[in-house]
Amino acid sequence: MPSAPTHTAEEAHLLGTMPIDPMDDIELRSVQLQFPNARGSILEACEQRRVPTDKGDIHVAIQGDTSKPAIVTYHDLGLNYATSFAGFFNYPVMRGLLENFCVYHVTAPGQEEGAPTLPEDYVYPTMDELAAQLLFVLSHFGLKSIIGFGVGAGANILARFAHGHPDKVGALCLINCVSTQPGWIEWGYQSFNARFLRTKGMTQGVIDYLMWHHFGRNPEERNHDLVQMYKQHFERAVNPTNLAMLINAYIHRNDLHLARTPPGTPGTETAATTLKMPVINITGSLSPHVDDTVTFNGRLDPTNSSWMKISDCALVLEEQPAKLAEAFRLFLQGEGYATPLSTPASSPCGTKYHTYSSIFFANFREQQMQAMQERERQLNLRLGQRLRETAINCHHGENNNAASNDSAVASEMEEEEDELVDQDQEENGNGNRAYMTTTNATTTDTSGTLYYGTQNNKIRITENPLPEPVSS
Repeated sequence: MPSAPTHTAEEAHLLGTMPIDPMDDIELRSVQLQFPNARGSILEACEQRRVPTDKGDIHVAIQGDTSKPAIVTYHDLGLNYATSFAGFFNYPVMRGLLENFCVYHVTAPGQEEGAPTLPEDYVYPTMDELAAQLLFVLSHFGLKSIIGFGVGAGANILARFAHGHPDKVGALCLINCVSTQPGWIEWGYQSFNARFLRTKGMTQGVIDYLMWHHFGRNPEERNHDLVQMYKQHFERAVNPTNLAMLINAYIHRNDLHLARTPPGTPGTETAATTLKMPVINITGSLSPHVDDTVTFNGRLDPTNSSWMKISDCALVLEEQPAKLAEAFRLFLQGEGYATPLSTPASSPCGTKYHTYSSIFFANFREQQMQAMQERERQLNLRLGQRLRETAINCHHGENNNAASNDSAVASEMEEEEDELVDQDQEENGNGNRAYMTTTNATTTDTSGTLYYGTQNNKIRITENPLPEPVSS
């Protein structure tokens, strides 16, 4: 057994003030979270609106400055804007990015938090009618064009709206989007779910199906706390009757009728059969909708669409927010949305945006032009001053020496100009040379008087330090 270490009296006193047992409690002070992904914060940050439509009022939450370009979100089955997008849009990367945008969170009829049960005689809108309701949202807020951001059923609604109104959508970010009509298995499961929701409420079978729809298989193995939170939401915060109506509309959806048409195919037009705007099609590697996104990707134009599968997740918004935020930021930056300029111009959202590299090179070119103009101005001033000094000396000399002095002055001017040009070339360091304008020249007449300037506006150099213009 090794002997215990011995300490001096001073060391023992210092050690007496510190916890010796590593299991002792240690108090942490001044510990705080910055930009927490709290779901309640988005409710406080959003302005709640009710927008009238031909199928009743719908709930819209506004997050951000309404003068900025618009992002319109649409949620999936069993969720609303808060439960679907709160965590993602409170992520630090998204909070910084959304300083340049205004987000309009659209909630399907009867799906908002604490929504009353819809009347029995209420005819719930179809998927096409839900997409048409977005026209009322754009008209209500005066939006000319939007960036769509949808998940699941919301992605299908935004894709329908973009297909029917391509001039009103500048770009699309769709997660787990299904472009086909439902198969027999999906139709059977969802029909039973809708029936149970109407008659028995939120049963365990419905909860299990919703969990599979959002998380895929075995979600507890990835994030137990997240799964429990969603289960509690489905049990307590969802109106089962209203959700049954939305599910019934979703399983009765028709095909989007999109097709990737090869260029030059006789009798077909690519712009008429697929989406015109840029689309980023995203899914999770563990999602049950991977095959649906592959089918959707096969219907898109490969020149303006991208398919992305994020690993180790099914519910991308919650399980991999950092990767999704980075992909969305690069997608917007690639389409020219990420960096706003103060001057408006033509763009899908009414304001012109440039990337950081284009702004850098524009400023660089402007600085180079200013530096070149300043060097040219100094060169002209120095040459003019030297000409005046030489002309004064020549004016008092003999006429026979005037010609020799003029030639000496000209040669000296050429040497000084070459020296300044070489110096300018060394300062630039990039091969750019600054030349004096060719319209400026020095001439002499038969009387030996020196002129500096253009042929149409000559300047006679005399003893007067201020040059006088004379006619040619």
